[in-house]
Amino acid sequence: MIWQRLRAWAKGMKADILALWIAARDSRTPAVAKLIAAIVAAYALSPIDLIPDFIPVIGYLDDLLIVPLGIVLAVRLIPPPLMEEYRAEAQRRSARPSSRAGAAFLVLLWLAAAAAMWLWFEPKT
Repeated sequence: MIWQRLRAWAKGMKADILALWIAARDSRTPAVAKLIAAIVAAYALSPIDLIPDFIPVIGYLDDLLIVPLGIVLAVRLIPPPLMEEYRAEAQRRSARPSSRAGAAFLVLLWLAAAAAMWLWFEPKT
């Protein structure tokens, strides 16, 4: 029973990610909602994770907390009639989009983190 509900929730979340990707590109979406939707969709559709999954426990933290909370926030910021329209459009589309901008953002974030770590641990002479 609980597995069926979790499976349905995950399937709905996947559809909402695509709906947010559509919302981020629509001029009718409010500016703040558009920004949040774009960030959440880019991150969720990016092949690069902020926290790599091979790191024990916290590797899945983004998949279990960050993405769902971002989806909830973005959906609440989008007016319900528009969100229904975006969800209907997401159901019509079958191809999964990818976000090069999201991947580029995460690569830059990792590079910045690596540079910060290097500066932190660099021997001071």
